[in-house]
Amino acid sequence: MLAIYKREMRSYFTGVIGYVFLVLFLAIGGAIFCFTTLFSMSADITSFFTYMMIVSAVMLPLLTMKSFSDERKTKTEQLLLTAPVSLTGMVFAKFLAALTMFAGSLIINSLYFLILYPYASVKTANLLGNVLALLLVGMTFIAIGIFVSALTENQLSAAVGTMAIILVFLVIGLVNLLLPANFWLRYVFDCVSIFTRFQAFTNGYFDLSSLLYYLSVTAVFVYLTIRIYDRRRYN
Repeated sequence: MLAIYKREMRSYFTGVIGYVFLVLFLAIGGAIFCFTTLFSMSADITSFFTYMMIVSAVMLPLLTMKSFSDERKTKTEQLLLTAPVSLTGMVFAKFLAALTMFAGSLIINSLYFLILYPYASVKTANLLGNVLALLLVGMTFIAIGIFVSALTENQLSAAVGTMAIILVFLVIGLVNLLLPANFWLRYVFDCVSIFTRFQAFTNGYFDLSSLLYYLSVTAVFVYLTIRIYDRRRYN
């Protein structure tokens, strides 16, 4: 598992995807920070992380699109399937590599708020809550991304398919705002909406049910990816 993880991390920087992701993610994050915080002279950090969640929905599929698609395209998939590592270890290694890239870039983006501490009151609990929320959302997006990547050898199809699934999860939250307050479907959408769950952390409160939701969705897509390769190994 560790060997695959190192190989995957190395591949991000021997190609262009890793550099493109880091440059774009940090540049967009810096621009959003300027417009939502510096230019508006506001210490409210919720808007920044909400916009970054939308950015992540677009950027993370570009990071995960090669996870398994590239293995199929370059005919190295059989090497993975016959390697002395479990399928669970193989999938988790690729998942953790993408999560490491995202977590590193997220932490760097979050350091922007250190600029505000001498001049404005930034609640540490609020900042940590937003960072944790975006990390959990990113983890979920990555799990969806590697699942879709395992279905096709076309990287563009993997990226578009991942964005489509993520869009469904996000749109559910927006549709939920248009429903009547006592409509039963609103409760269902509240339970499955990534956006609604994300808002639970933005005020600095730890929401156990939302944490379990993100972990559960991540586990489901990782498990489905493992099942895909379990069938492929024996076929």
